Amino acid sequence: MPETPFNVLFLCTGNSARSIIGEAILNRIGAGRFHAYSAGSQPKGRVNPNAVALLNELGYDTTGYRSKSWGEFTEPGAPRFDFVFTVCDSAAAEACPVWPGQPMTAHWGVPDPAEANGTPAEIILAFRDAYRMLHQRISVFASLPIRSLDQLSLRNRLREIGQMEGATAKAAEPT
Repeated sequence: MPETPFNVLFLCTGNSARSIIGEAILNRIGAGRFHAYSAGSQPKGRVNPNAVALLNELGYDTTGYRSKSWGEFTEPGAPRFDFVFTVCDSAAAEACPVWPGQPMTAHWGVPDPAEANGTPAEIILAFRDAYRMLHQRISVFASLPIRSLDQLSLRNRLREIGQMEGATAKAAEPT
């Protein structure tokens, strides 16, 4: 009998770039083992066009991606999460909802490409850097033998992933 995929939520404040990119990456490289979602505490209401352009350029189908509130995932019938990752500092410092089932949480801060200034080329580079950092972390996460790790070992590995190259300062671990 096939194992049930792990549900993973990527959180950020605006849910317009980093969390969307994380969702896309994990749904691709973790297909069958993971089902990724994204949300924000204060969603922008639209996915950043530079994030969409980058994902499309890299062959991702961006149909259906939208900026949404984490409140959608606290409603009856919402998926139960096994993992919740914050990918920006401001979301890590906010009080997160209590997620049913007490999922594993970790902070994987990445600089916000949506805040990048400069030439169009410099802004595109900021999005590529965010993608690269998230792809690296998510690849390591997806390769973990999750079902065979004890809770403490898994929690430590998730924190180590969040400290990989490019990590932004941690405001607070999500609860």
